[in-house]
Amino acid sequence: MKRKVAAILAADIVGFSRLIAEDEDGTLQQLAAYRNVLDDFVSHHRGRVFNTAGDSIMCEFDSAVEATRAAIDIQDYMRAQNLTCSQNRRLQFRIGISVGEVVERQDDLLGMAVNIAARLETLASPGGICLSRAVHEAVAGHIAVPFVDMGERQVKNIPFPVHAFTIAGPDPGIPVAPQRSPFRLLAMSSLTIRQAPA
Repeated sequence: MKRKVAAILAADIVGFSRLIAEDEDGTLQQLAAYRNVLDDFVSHHRGRVFNTAGDSIMCEFDSAVEATRAAIDIQDYMRAQNLTCSQNRRLQFRIGISVGEVVERQDDLLGMAVNIAARLETLASPGGICLSRAVHEAVAGHIAVPFVDMGERQVKNIPFPVHAFTIAGPDPGIPVAPQRSPFRLLAMSSLTIRQAPA
């Protein structure tokens, strides 16, 4: 087994089962369009998607800084797209990010860092980003957004408390003044997402 250290980003959509029940075709169409943009942000920050299941995705990055920048880009983009949707048709991601040793098995990754990222995602607010303490320590001097210390949290199937941080903003977990990278501005201005009927 090959072991390495990686930053792991876990994301899924809030209330996906309800959205599917109300409009399956429209929701899946929205998800496919958003996934294309999400994949572009991940690739731009030198990451890769290594696992997907329904509305959930798991991504690997060499750098906690790049993983967090990708998360900010994704959430900023999603927030802008949701401005054109009715409240009950908005797709919102929760994102969790951890860093640590993982085991590489073919193209998949396994290990505590993967599990913790998935659990941090459940602590994030809709549209929010939740970081482990190790990620916060790695990015605090490099990304100019305010962080909120959530303290130690007990999460499912993790035998020890996880110290979590979130990125503060006007909406829970959303940056106050997201960094406007040229790539993000291009994506947000040039890509048109066809929204499902409300």
